[in-house]
Amino acid sequence: MKKVNVLGSLNMDLVTSVVHTPVVGETVIGKGLLQMPGGKGANQAAAIGKLGGAVSMIGRVGEDAFGEVLIDRLKMSGVETTHVLKTENSETGTALITVNADGDNAIVVIPGANFRLTPSDIQETALDGDYIVAQLEVPQETIAHAFRVAKQKAMITVLNPAPAATLDSDILKYCDFIIPNESEFMSLTGYDPHDEAGLEKGLTVLFEQGVGTVLITLGGDGVLLCDNAGGKMRRKAFPAQKVTPVDTTAAGDSFIGGMLYALCNGSDIEESIVFATKVAAVTVTRRGAQESLPTMAEVIERFGE
Repeated sequence: MKKVNVLGSLNMDLVTSVVHTPVVGETVIGKGLLQMPGGKGANQAAAIGKLGGAVSMIGRVGEDAFGEVLIDRLKMSGVETTHVLKTENSETGTALITVNADGDNAIVVIPGANFRLTPSDIQETALDGDYIVAQLEVPQETIAHAFRVAKQKAMITVLNPAPAATLDSDILKYCDFIIPNESEFMSLTGYDPHDEAGLEKGLTVLFEQGVGTVLITLGGDGVLLCDNAGGKMRRKAFPAQKVTPVDTTAAGDSFIGGMLYALCNGSDIEESIVFATKVAAVTVTRRGAQESLPTMAEVIERFGE
């Protein structure tokens, strides 16, 4: 079985339910307060681990109770945590999340120790797998360094450019896969993926900077696979699985984890995308981040072999 290195954030999610998401200046009443392990990096690692994949987490937590809980939860999900470092004089990353009656979420991330992850933390021995996936909840210079080292080792690099930000060109030129959602695609390229001409121009921007394959996640509308093999642009749409969402937290993370798990187990990219839509579909029917991520048995129970 091939192995994935996940370079990214570990957060404790503090979650409350609201009737509707507040607008600026509005106060709403929250119902309950849950402490749930999260962070895009940890979510993606846990998604792979819970499916039964080989995965190692690279990141930082604080020397506090949240940090201990996050490491323990990853271990319980089957994730190797040797390279999750504890950070003096820093709190563990935290996310404040509201989930409204429609299952949509609004999130404020407090990076804490995640932003203390440096290029010097990325030892070559930490990158010992076949794939590396990163997000943007750790410093970009650290991601760029890790991707350079990964390419020297012939690893496949995957970037989930979330949350949306202006990207360092040193990262893009090393990206085999980039997986933005609609707003992140617009932030990266300046073009709307729902506009045919804008989509083509935006893809051209990414391909000209060295990106190999683009997967645009479209929520309930599925996923769009785009590549430029042989200099000819190809696009193929994949529908989302039909479910009634309860909480969309970690939907994108579970999709990425599911796709990487399938790739590591010999599926081609199209088969991996279909499998990943099933993993994401199970995830959104349950509340929380890592708590909502399914095992392989749960995916099979819902969708069959």
